[in-house]
Amino acid sequence: MARKALIFAFGMIAAASPLSATKPEPNPMATAPAGNANSRYCLRVEPVTGTRIEFVRCWTREEWAEQGVDVDREWAEEGVSVIS
Repeated sequence: MARKALIFAFGMIAAASPLSATKPEPNPMATAPAGNANSRYCLRVEPVTGTRIEFVRCWTREEWAEQGVDVDREWAEEGVSVIS
């Protein structure tokens, strides 16, 4: 009897697993949200060599451009928040 219950439980888990795999993931914003000239855009920055600590930097669009970063292009993967 316990064997039948165990087989039934595994069968239910196997039947439900494809359902959970088809849930759509939330779609991140493709570009950075609009802000004013003083808005700071916070992006994840690669860790410094020798450490695994991830840094988040918050700069204006102009400051990111000086570093050679296109905020709109990087926002989908590295964007964290916007401070107005």
